[in-house]
Amino acid sequence: MKIWVFAEKYTALNELCRGARQLGERVEGIIVGSPEGVISADKVWSIPAQEGAMLEDYTESIVALVEKEKPELLLVAPTKRGKLIAGRLAAMLGASVSTDVMKLTQDGEAKRMVYGGTAVRREKATTPTAIVMVGPGVLVVSAEAATSQAEVATVDFIEPTTKMKVISKEQKPKVTVDLPSAKRVVGVGRGIALAEDIAMARQLAEAIGGEVGCSRPIAEGEKWMPKETYIGVSGLMLAPEVYFALGISGQVQHMVGINRSKVVIAINKDKNAPIFKQADYGIVGDLYKIVPALLNQLK
Repeated sequence: MKIWVFAEKYTALNELCRGARQLGERVEGIIVGSPEGVISADKVWSIPAQEGAMLEDYTESIVALVEKEKPELLLVAPTKRGKLIAGRLAAMLGASVSTDVMKLTQDGEAKRMVYGGTAVRREKATTPTAIVMVGPGVLVVSAEAATSQAEVATVDFIEPTTKMKVISKEQKPKVTVDLPSAKRVVGVGRGIALAEDIAMARQLAEAIGGEVGCSRPIAEGEKWMPKETYIGVSGLMLAPEVYFALGISGQVQHMVGINRSKVVIAINKDKNAPIFKQADYGIVGDLYKIVPALLNQLK
């Protein structure tokens, strides 16, 4: 199977390339700009960056390349812009798109979440090229060393019929947390009363050598943490060795993001919280008393 990968960032591209090796022997990546940061692909298709062009302006160039080379599978990192480009690619190629994919097999069958994560559907594309949106941590990353001397091919830029115009730019705060790679994660939910109390979760994460993530209300409702740290059905899918859930009720939309954790430890004052049905260890009580006690023991 000829597998191609497209992502906005080198880190996501390299991770998907490494994971794609579990599905096929040859993996190729598409990158806009310099290919020097791609170290996990057998071949890199490089589209020269154009001054003033937005990522969406390269869609026609990718379409022409896919139509010529005909890969069976195109993996796309599910960022907001990645989803937009995947939709445009599908429309132009007459291809199918699978989103929220939880598992992908060598024969191209995908398991994906539907109905907000309450059900799982198995599907397989019948189009020549299948486009699959695969999030961080979904594919098992190969431990094999990737080649650092990938073949590079430069692709001609095709001017889009309709271009997007940049009106203004605003710098977002940089997120340095790499949750998909973390072995231990502390997740915070609505049980945290104040934004400054997240510092307590960070102390716990530091004590266990982990990182801090959150449920959707913390990121999108309260805006106490960046959206890039939101764990759940439309956020990150994690597979840590240990997951601490602080004040998280355990709604299915969040649990699908951590259901591959080896050990789940839940702390919640509500003894009827759904998370206790899926946790390996549960502590019923006030997290403002329990977490400091845990910190004392860990120190």
